[in-house]
Amino acid sequence: MKFFITISQDEDGMYIAECPSIPGCISQGTTAREAEKNIQQAIKECLEVRAAKGMPLTVAVRQVEVHL
Repeated sequence: MKFFITISQDEDGMYIAECPSIPGCISQGTTAREAEKNIQQAIKECLEVRAAKGMPLTVAVRQVEVHL
């Protein structure tokens, strides 16, 4: 399975990775690459937990346009 992720850097310099299509699926790392690697494992674990609880594996993620 393929997922979109976001990676941002916090005020302490840590890289935070999130998977928007899996609520609460978040990880971190000291580098962007480490955060990416860690979120891959977090995604696997989140999917396993959601499946075991009978929850939908993902939620819909949409793109919207905002005019300023």
